[in-house]
Amino acid sequence: MRHLDDREVGFVRPRAAFRSAYLATWESGELEQRVARAQQLLSPCRACPRVCGVDRLQDETGTCRSGRLAAVASAFPHHGEESCLRGWKGSGTIFFSGCNLRCVFCQNSDISWGGHGRGLTAGEIAALMLDLQDRGCHNINFVTPEHVVPQVLEALLEAVELGLRVPLVYNTSGYDCPESLALLDGVMDIYMPDFKFWEAGVAKRLVMAEDYPERAREAIREMHRQVGDLVVDEDGVALRGLLLRHLAMPAGLAGTRQVMRYLAQEISPDTFVNLMGQYRPAGLVVARTGRYPEIDRAITVEEFVEARQICLEEGIRRLSDA
Repeated sequence: MRHLDDREVGFVRPRAAFRSAYLATWESGELEQRVARAQQLLSPCRACPRVCGVDRLQDETGTCRSGRLAAVASAFPHHGEESCLRGWKGSGTIFFSGCNLRCVFCQNSDISWGGHGRGLTAGEIAALMLDLQDRGCHNINFVTPEHVVPQVLEALLEAVELGLRVPLVYNTSGYDCPESLALLDGVMDIYMPDFKFWEAGVAKRLVMAEDYPERAREAIREMHRQVGDLVVDEDGVALRGLLLRHLAMPAGLAGTRQVMRYLAQEISPDTFVNLMGQYRPAGLVVARTGRYPEIDRAITVEEFVEARQICLEEGIRRLSDA
C-alpha cells in the first residue's frame, strides 16, 4: 500500500479562505460563557479524568500540582514539531508545567513532575500568544493543556479581543475528560493527541492510569467529531483537524496494531498519524534501574519498520514523514 498525498485525497484548502473556529464562538458571546463554565471545573476540580476534587480556586493542588494559575515552563517558536505544524516560521508553543499522567519514561519530568515553570495570569498568557503570532508563528500550540483548560479559555478570551487570529493546537497526552473537551468545541482548530497504550494493564504500570486507553479512545472520538480529518493549506501547513501521535515502544508494548485498527475502523482511515520512533529510557526507567526491564532500551530499527508496516496493514493512509 502506498502513502497517499494529501492533494490526492482532497485535504488541501486555501489559507485565504480559512478562519479560526474560535472567532465565531467569540463573536457570538459564547466564548465568554465558556470561560465562566470552565471556572466551575476547578472547584471541586474535575478538569481531567483524575477528578481530584481539590479546590483549585483556592490554590489547592492534586495530581497535576497546578492551582488557580496555569504554570508556563516556556514559550517559543518551535521548529521541531511535525512539518505541517512548524512550517517555515515555527509552531508557537506554550509549554504548561504539570501533568495528569505519571509516565515512568517521561523525558520532561522537571516540567511535568517537578513543576518547573511560573504561574501566569490570563493576561500574561494572552500576551505570550500575541507575541508568538507577531513573530510569525503559524499557530499557537498548547502543550500539555489537559489540566488547565479553564485557564487556556480565560487567556484566549483576552487574546482574541486583542487581535489573535492564528489557528489553535491542543497538544495533549489524550488523557482528557468529556466536560473539558465539550468546552473546546468550536474553539480549537487542531487536536494533536497521543494514543500511548492500548492495554489497560500496560497503562497502569507505565503511566499510572489504568483507564488511560478508555479515556483516550473517548477523547479522540470526540476530537474527530469536532474538527474532522486534518486539512492543510497550499504550503502543507495545518489549518484544522485531527493529528495523532503514537510512540512505538519496545516489544510492541504500545499496542500499535490495535491502536491503528481502532483509528482506521472507528475514527477514519484518513486520520493523520505521526508514528514516532524516538523512544529511549528516561525518567524513572533510568532512575530506578531494573524496575522496568521491558522498556529499558531504545526500540530497534526493525521494530519501527514493523510498526510502520502495521499502520499500513490496518488501513491508515496518511502517515507523517516528519
